[in-house]
Amino acid sequence: MEELRRTRRERDQARQQVEQLEDEKQRLHEKLERLREENERLRSELEAAMRAGKRQAAPISRGKPKDIPKPPGRKSGKAHGTHHQRPVPDHVDEEIQVNAPAQCPDCGGPLRVERVESQYQEEIVRRTWVRRFHIPICRCDQCQKRVQGRHPLQTSDAIGAAAVQVGPEAIALGVLMNKAQGLPHADAAAILQQGFGLTMSRSGICRAIQRVSRKAEATWHALRDAAKRSVLAHMDETGWKVNAQLCWLWGVVTQQITYCEILPGRGFAQAESILGADYAGWLIHDGLQLYYKFLKAAHQRCAWHLIARCRKMVAASPSTASFPLAVKQLLEQALALRDRYLAQKISLHGLWTATGRLEAKLDRLLEPTQRDAANQRLANHLRHERPYLFTFLYCPGLVDATNNVAERVMRILVMIRKNWGGNRTGKGARTQAVLTSILCTARQQDRDAFALLVDLLRSAEPKLLDLLPKEVAMTQPGNQRSTEAPHIRKTFDPSAPIPFLPTVAHQSATPPIFNSP
Repeated sequence: MEELRRTRRERDQARQQVEQLEDEKQRLHEKLERLREENERLRSELEAAMRAGKRQAAPISRGKPKDIPKPPGRKSGKAHGTHHQRPVPDHVDEEIQVNAPAQCPDCGGPLRVERVESQYQEEIVRRTWVRRFHIPICRCDQCQKRVQGRHPLQTSDAIGAAAVQVGPEAIALGVLMNKAQGLPHADAAAILQQGFGLTMSRSGICRAIQRVSRKAEATWHALRDAAKRSVLAHMDETGWKVNAQLCWLWGVVTQQITYCEILPGRGFAQAESILGADYAGWLIHDGLQLYYKFLKAAHQRCAWHLIARCRKMVAASPSTASFPLAVKQLLEQALALRDRYLAQKISLHGLWTATGRLEAKLDRLLEPTQRDAANQRLANHLRHERPYLFTFLYCPGLVDATNNVAERVMRILVMIRKNWGGNRTGKGARTQAVLTSILCTARQQDRDAFALLVDLLRSAEPKLLDLLPKEVAMTQPGNQRSTEAPHIRKTFDPSAPIPFLPTVAHQSATPPIFNSP
């Protein structure tokens, strides 16, 4: 009987264990289902993110719309804000007298005029304006040399087979459509035909643009010389195809000018050919190693590129995201510290004290060895970039923290590259570089590029466009610090010294390069 009771107890215990195991099995099965659903969701999000990264154009859909979306357009009533209207034109080309109605449309009674109101209509004229020049051909009685007259509106002395020419304003419009707006030659020819009744072939527009480039090359070379003498420069590069071969389009943006050139490589030899190996100003770039071969320059590494890299690392591996998150927060603190100083919330001494603390914090982050390979690569990169990360805090208001100025120059060029893939010949690449430099500089200085091109085409002799900056003496960047806060000016005056070493031009705002007004 004792043995039977013991056996029954063991049976009951075994039954309870079986029930517990069944419950545990059910719980694990439910957990497995949840994890499988979570895995499928994360896998789909990862695939969507990878597809979005490889997508060349903007996505068509922004995802699931909101349940209660905001109405489109501006708000109505008092919340609308200030109402704007077109200003009254400063001149009138045609006046039209509107006849009064003969009778009242409701009762048929006679009408009496009380007052006359004005309405303006700004319209374009869809016609081609044709000029005929009567050119006197003369002969010198003494040396028998042939001499012919020239009118200021002429762009060429050619007669005979080349007597019918396209005017400078039409050519300037073709240059802007092709180089500034990124339209192919065929689309530019179609707009001239449909909008103004001017017939031009694709090859005709191409050759006309090349003629403009040849006339502007003197200004292009002068812009390169001005970039070499500049005290602060943003530099960047992007891929470019010439005759289906990979080349690189280089861009240098200073306080007053923009210079572009298409070169066959992406090395220091190409960068040196633009700025010169002895360039001794401030150089702001994205951290490409070749830029550090400018040994006499003072460097600022773009902080935004590092922040974007940290964000990608966090999204790719959340389990090892502590180190890139710490780096990202430290860089964002540096940018916030700069903004506080520019808003005059802290003194220069307080700015430099906080900068020293940020540097010490960064040194503590970089001291241990990272277990993750990606984090270790980032740490090694930051150790190399360590002297060039916080230059903008030691020169607040003078040196920018990011390379956004040069990136914005590349934006329109990337659009052009997507439209027609680059240039088919080296001559076309040179034309692209020359005219891009001229147009970007004109926009940067708030000059009328159309008027500049027309004036260039009408000049009988080679001339330099009025785009070159005033001469500013360059001082080599040093390591000395001033005890006084630099005066942050809204405009650049070369004659007024900046009470801060080194003497550099203030870049208070990003140059408006190919941006909407």
